[in-house]
Amino acid sequence: MEYIQAIILGIVQGITEFLPISSTAHLIIFTDVLRWDVTWKKEAIDAIQLGSVFAVVIYFWKDIRSIISGAWEAFQRKNWQQEEWKIFLGIAVGALPALFGGLALKILEVKLESPLMIAVMSLVMAALLGLAEKTGSRKRGFEDLEIKDGIIVGLGQMIALLPGASRSGSTLTTALFLGLQRQTAARFSFLLGLPTLAIATLVQAKDVVNETSMFLPLLVGIISTFIFSYISIAWLLKFLQKHNNWVFVWYRFGFAIAILVAISQNVFPK
Repeated sequence: MEYIQAIILGIVQGITEFLPISSTAHLIIFTDVLRWDVTWKKEAIDAIQLGSVFAVVIYFWKDIRSIISGAWEAFQRKNWQQEEWKIFLGIAVGALPALFGGLALKILEVKLESPLMIAVMSLVMAALLGLAEKTGSRKRGFEDLEIKDGIIVGLGQMIALLPGASRSGSTLTTALFLGLQRQTAARFSFLLGLPTLAIATLVQAKDVVNETSMFLPLLVGIISTFIFSYISIAWLLKFLQKHNNWVFVWYRFGFAIAILVAISQNVFPK
């Protein structure tokens, strides 16, 4: 049963991690409703995100290699205007706010997860994504990225520390407000979120790797997550070439309303 649960959790994580609808929210609600939270501790559920990390690295490997090699070349030549240098520094600096914020929450042992918090944040982020769709100019491409874009999008990523906000949703929304094209915004969102996702996942993974009973189910979950994360990335980038984000806005509104109804019916465990 644990292996079937691992595959299903991997599917949920993989599909929702990169769509702007919050993987954390869906995993919490999913495990609460099905009472899987007894078998799958939060640390184990977070650890299967490692599959999402692998998916981003492999899908964007050419971009990552180009940015790193170009940034190193720019550093050696002290060419601070080179495109790769600005993108690299923007991603590096942009990752810091969420990393420090997440570290502070872990040290202080602040617990924010609850169905009500998820519903509220889903409503808030749906409204912000809709506003970004309405007001964003969508004129700037990947070659127009500046260091300040990484800093601002990185600050936007801090919203994702609240369950239900979504890492990809917060960064995508912020990037759209900055006037980036939809596909560029999504691509930059994935790359900027990679350091935060990777570090946070590795921290959680080390807490469960010593639990030998969970090793194989966790491995199955990571593989499932990788497969569906890769599919999700490819699909979203293709989708945003010709479509807007309104389908995600309305989904988030519907998701929040469904949670509020479930809360009123005492569906979730106390």
